[in-house]
Amino acid sequence: MEAIVLAGGMGTRLGNLAGELPKPMAPVEGRPFLEYLLDYWIGQGIRRFVLSVGWRYEAVEKHFGRSYGGVRMDYSVEQELLGTGGGLLQAHKQVRKNDSFLVLNGDTFFEVPFREFMIFHEAREAEMTLALARMEKPDRYETVAMDGTNRILDFKTRSGAGGGAWINGGVYLMSARCLAGGHGAPGGKLSLENQILPGLLAAERKIYGFPAAGRFLDIGVPESYQAARDVLCAKKGAL
Repeated sequence: MEAIVLAGGMGTRLGNLAGELPKPMAPVEGRPFLEYLLDYWIGQGIRRFVLSVGWRYEAVEKHFGRSYGGVRMDYSVEQELLGTGGGLLQAHKQVRKNDSFLVLNGDTFFEVPFREFMIFHEAREAEMTLALARMEKPDRYETVAMDGTNRILDFKTRSGAGGGAWINGGVYLMSARCLAGGHGAPGGKLSLENQILPGLLAAERKIYGFPAAGRFLDIGVPESYQAARDVLCAKKGAL
């Protein structure tokens, strides 16, 4: 199984916490956050990564090289900022065309049991399955609405009142046909969350949500970055 990692974030909202590094390279206990992410998914059986990189990509490529943890590392370099969707479409050209593949947000660590994730995806003949995290106060996250079969109906509902909701955890399992046509040409700026996903729903493509109970951590803002550091450092020996 191959995985595309969207690792081109600039970390603007982190201020000087990431220094002059791309956001996924922000340090946690002396290691880039991205190492924790890759280590988890190597442990789940991923054997090739395509890192979608852009701003200061040299720091990522120099650190990981062409192999990390015994796993092949390739790079899809944005010459200009393409957004999460544009970066995905460009990187997608490097994955095998007849197989399903993972897509991972490079600034999110989410423990998703891959075997169960794949069984769920294949049983529904899904074109895309999102791993969903339960958030009790999803104030800055988009929540996900589903029907009784876990088919996703909407990505846009926001909840600021608490009470809990399922959110997009930044881990996607996509079939080979999922990104075929209708998303703009590779090389253009595009958002996965705000353009590609709503477009797939509007086209009535088969998109499902897989609720996962594992730890969900992100480093999008200073508060969540510190919380992620605390958890990863406390659980250092378990990763």
